[in-house]
Amino acid sequence: MNTYEEVRSWLYEQLPMYQRQGASAYKPGLEKMHAFMSYLGNPHKEFSSIHIAGTNGKGSTAHMITSVLMEAGYKVGLYTSPHLKDFSERIRINGLAIETTFVVSFVQEHKAYFLEAQLSFFELTVGMSFAYFKEQQIDFAVVEVGLGGRLDATNIINPILAVITNIGFDHTQFLGDTLEAIAGEKAGIIKKNIPVVIGETQEETTTVFKTIANDLKAPIIWADKVEVKPHKTDLNGLYQEINKQTAVVALQMLHLDQLHEEHMRIGLQKVVTNTQLQGRWQMLDNNPLVVADVTHNAAGFTYVIDQIKQTTFDKLHLVLGFVKDKNLELIFSLLPRDATYYFCAPNIGRAEEISVLIKLAEKYSLNANAFDSVGIAYKSATKNAEYNDFIYVGGSTFVVAEIL
Repeated sequence: MNTYEEVRSWLYEQLPMYQRQGASAYKPGLEKMHAFMSYLGNPHKEFSSIHIAGTNGKGSTAHMITSVLMEAGYKVGLYTSPHLKDFSERIRINGLAIETTFVVSFVQEHKAYFLEAQLSFFELTVGMSFAYFKEQQIDFAVVEVGLGGRLDATNIINPILAVITNIGFDHTQFLGDTLEAIAGEKAGIIKKNIPVVIGETQEETTTVFKTIANDLKAPIIWADKVEVKPHKTDLNGLYQEINKQTAVVALQMLHLDQLHEEHMRIGLQKVVTNTQLQGRWQMLDNNPLVVADVTHNAAGFTYVIDQIKQTTFDKLHLVLGFVKDKNLELIFSLLPRDATYYFCAPNIGRAEEISVLIKLAEKYSLNANAFDSVGIAYKSATKNAEYNDFIYVGGSTFVVAEIL
């Protein structure tokens, strides 16, 4: 394995990968990560980190915080998942993807350990990111939780700030089937004496967060209760308003002498430019209007449907595909009836079968057609859409990735 392409293929093939395989690749617990970090020389202890969990918005919030810190002159590592187009997107410094030469040398050097320790794809990636951040001598790492919080591989860090954006129903087979149970898992990133910012005050989860924060003597701040100066952002989507509020309050909680209001203003307006974020209400065309969006659960679709209602168009076309383990009944109950649907399956093993989607479409009286691939579904939508129509592409990160 001498090239990046060979190494990347090996990573995908050799190691369990939740995004592709689902439950069989989910390996909760931190024992392997602690051992891995010790083996690497504990690189995660060499920089200050900000840890971000939540059902929706954690990726956008992480990118916003990163962009503002960059504008303030800091060298910022950003770890997010999953990637859209290439593995290297997961690990960035000041917006630039990890050098492929580092990926190759890291895997070559430690391959025997990966196999012996039976690390998951995600554990290996987290370790790689921290090793890279240490080597590059960053000032801050903004670290997005992969799944849950308490048992997530990223939860070995002792951050200077924890952020939990919101709680909704997703990955219930791992995190629990009540908002209280899910909140308990996400609250696992709260650390002793370390402040935590909660993005949205929700009746079902407030007591959970208060109890855990109090036990750990962690100061708790409810972002939606704080008055902040209004700022614009280049991230489209109604759901970005709450993410922006959360990011601003989180940044204020850092109390950095070098960070000023002007950095906040410019950083929030240049999130896409600074961090290369894609797939969040991303406009791909104007006539017809084409929007790609990675929203993939019912809580997120609530915002998406509201935004669609506020958009001006003649006819609505939705190109949708999903992965298994989503509450599709709830999502389908939200979908507008006066639209044309193009159902497809993204090219991964976890893709939900199109027959399942068609059955649900019939149940909810949706005008739907099935297509063999995302590309064919998208082509059909663009062919059918008139000049003033609206095409929405989403349902899964993997659907969006295939058309970007």
